[in-house]
Amino acid sequence: MPQLGETVTEGTVARWLKQPGESVEKYEAFVEISTDKVSADVPSPVAGTIRELIVAEGATVPTGAPIAVIDEAGAVAAAAPADQPPAPASVVSPPASNGRNNGATAGGARVSPAVRRLAREHAIDVATVSGTGTHGRVTAADIVAAATSAPVAPAAVRVAPPSAPPGDELIPLTPARRLIARRMVESKQTAPHAWTMVEVDVTNLWAWRMAEKDAFEREHGMNLTLLPFFMFAVAESLRAFPLMNASFHENGIAVHKNVNLGIATATEGSLVVPVVRNAEERSIRGIALAAAALIERARRGKLDVDDLSGGTFTVNNNGAAGSILSAPILVPGQAGIATMEAVVKRPVVRNDAIAIRSMMNVCLSLDHRVVDGALASGFLADLKKRLEAMGPSGAL
Repeated sequence: MPQLGETVTEGTVARWLKQPGESVEKYEAFVEISTDKVSADVPSPVAGTIRELIVAEGATVPTGAPIAVIDEAGAVAAAAPADQPPAPASVVSPPASNGRNNGATAGGARVSPAVRRLAREHAIDVATVSGTGTHGRVTAADIVAAATSAPVAPAAVRVAPPSAPPGDELIPLTPARRLIARRMVESKQTAPHAWTMVEVDVTNLWAWRMAEKDAFEREHGMNLTLLPFFMFAVAESLRAFPLMNASFHENGIAVHKNVNLGIATATEGSLVVPVVRNAEERSIRGIALAAAALIERARRGKLDVDDLSGGTFTVNNNGAAGSILSAPILVPGQAGIATMEAVVKRPVVRNDAIAIRSMMNVCLSLDHRVVDGALASGFLADLKKRLEAMGPSGAL
């Protein structure tokens, strides 16, 4: 399983583009892989013939695990009895990490580093596995078979999952939806979520956006929303409160140098988080153009791995759908996610008088391992101050 992005640890075989017995050219796509970040066609590392597909469609395996065996064209097979197939020329997986260990033995037969790594991941003792390869060689398929047939200790109580009542429609999980579900559960189980909120008076900001809207659309051919204003203010507040732009690790807290803002974006049947890199160095106009391009590519399914990797904090425009309050789930590896809710005109007290103002709630979910409540409240107070200070006298 190739690694599609620096933070991706597993992938799902969405669709095999080649079948056993079919030939494949070097760099020709032979499998479609889905992760929680992106779907991509993976090229063959060699030219040859597909001998075996180790991983079934819909199965999820860690990066580095073998997924297929390809007989390389022109490879010279080791001497073997006529009734046994030649050794596979290429097991599709990354090479051994040290680059020197070309194999070890188990039960008298050599075992490749990739197979040994797969055995470790599945807690399988290679010496106990009967190899089906040349001269009893243990193959990746043997390890997978041993892992799937290993006895599993029965749970104390087994509760059958609820089935759909008669007449209800059961929608199968796509690989993307399955991975999103897994990552969201992982986030809630790993990071202790905390939540807080402030009210923001965006009357002047709204007036500024409306004053710039028509000229911006004529110049750039796109609508100017509140999102880039919000992202600009978030980037400024993250520079003032750098622990909000950090990640938790077992050996410490990594405070990120750059502010790479992810934008939670709904697409058809999925959710992606493309990243505006170095947001702290961009103007409101620059953020608006970068964000619009990413969102447009996301909705056309044209994002690549670089568009989706490296995020350090996430923003979400729930208000576009009319939401006034939400508690979003953290993107794994990030300390915070902030949402801008719907702008609502309502009466508020200003200078002991009632005034009609445009008000917006800003919600923050945070990783309590990284950030305490006092710091998070300080971050939100700073963000509120910056948003309320924005007005028609500003410059895009």
